[in-house]
Amino acid sequence: MGKGNVIVEKTFEFALNIIQYVEILERNRRYVIARQLLRSATSIGANVREAQNAESRADFIHKMKVAAKETEESEYWLELCQYSPGYPDPGELTGQCFVVKKIISAIIGSTRKMTKQKYYKVFKINNCHMVTLDQ
Repeated sequence: MGKGNVIVEKTFEFALNIIQYVEILERNRRYVIARQLLRSATSIGANVREAQNAESRADFIHKMKVAAKETEESEYWLELCQYSPGYPDPGELTGQCFVVKKIISAIIGSTRKMTKQKYYKVFKINNCHMVTLDQ
């Protein structure tokens, strides 16, 4: 796990907790929702982890946006479980999902802001100062 990287740690912890909850759902024979929730919730951390090795800022943003979509889907399945009669209460998972969603949203926003900023490099050639846009 990525030590010191909050979102990597939070999504890993969330996935572990989801696995435990899905096992409860399966014991209660709630297979369809269990599979959907397991896929979407564990995909969040996988996409966040993949984003750590993105080839560019645009690639990083794209992978984080996929993680954000998976977070929305996971939140939907958790809410269905929470409000459906006969389903075990997801407890703190809904709150964990919300925290992950907010962190991912902040990361996307700050990365987009950094991408829009222009960086200039100044150098000297033959006693003339030259300015280039560094991307």
